[in-house]
Amino acid sequence: DVHPSGDHIIAGSLDRKMVWFDLDLSETPYKTLRYHEKGLRHVSFHPRYPLMASASDDGSVHVFHNTVYSDLMRNPLIVPVKILRGHGIVKKLGVLSFAFHPSQPWLFSAGADG
Repeated sequence: DVHPSGDHIIAGSLDRKMVWFDLDLSETPYKTLRYHEKGLRHVSFHPRYPLMASASDDGSVHVFHNTVYSDLMRNPLIVPVKILRGHGIVKKLGVLSFAFHPSQPWLFSAGADG
């Protein structure tokens, strides 16, 4: 997913990593986050609030606070906020996707458990 500022990208992978790229600094990842026990299915920034999240086959969604500073000398801030658990695992699949509300700090998730 691309940050609303356009200069930052997050990508999730089945090897349990969420990777943050700062396109102004380098082509290599700025930060690699490993919080899930199984592969990631979806990652996204909130379009309005300083939030991002990751969904995984471990049945959880991790929510992070993130701040991107306009000062290029300051690194982005990433702080874990909440782990949302509520989906069951069906045939080794957990949370498949989620969507942030466009104007509220709400998150809606969809899992293999229906």
